[in-house]
Amino acid sequence: MADPASPMTDERLEIDHVVIGVIDLDLATSRLRDEHGLLALPGGRHPAWGTANRIVALGSTYLELVAVVEPEIAVRSAFGRWVSDMAAGRTGGGWAVRTHDMAATAERLGLDVVAGSRVGSEGRELRWQLAGVPLDGEADPRLPFFISWAEGTPLPGSANVRHPAGRMVLERLEVECDPDALGAWLAGCVLPVAATSGLRGVTSVSCASAQRVITLSLPW
Repeated sequence: MADPASPMTDERLEIDHVVIGVIDLDLATSRLRDEHGLLALPGGRHPAWGTANRIVALGSTYLELVAVVEPEIAVRSAFGRWVSDMAAGRTGGGWAVRTHDMAATAERLGLDVVAGSRVGSEGRELRWQLAGVPLDGEADPRLPFFISWAEGTPLPGSANVRHPAGRMVLERLEVECDPDALGAWLAGCVLPVAATSGLRGVTSVSCASAQRVITLSLPW
């Protein structure tokens, strides 16, 4: 396996999205709109995990509100249990980094690649590959997992939406983790992330428009 700390610029790592666990998607959607002027669009279900999501589009990135909708499935799913922990405030948020060369990323870190999909609100199938998702203890949930979208699948954050707060982009994340481990995990790639030692994962996400900055503290 290659040295995980060595630069791999061909991987072209970018923040893809932030995972925010919530108890109720309808209530979270209303709160996000009323308190922050952000609209959450219908997403879809993850049948194997017992969860469902909604999407806050931010251009090339997005916020993913996720809730358990089938507890009997979620309790048997590591991802479902992780969402439950986030929703209950036992941990902060999660995050995903988009790689343009999943094979290189997975090989560098010795990760397995798994395929995923869901059917969106318009009936269109979205397909992706994942690596490093914190399932059954195989990865640190404070570190980002990796995602690569299938060719022809539009980025969820690129949805055409007009937030009351204006056109928003993701500006910065604050993450509690092992900063050295994060640097190695990302092969030294510089992202708009402030990492400090701690156990909670994502503790803050800031979004900005030309007029204002919105900061969500997690758990939310």
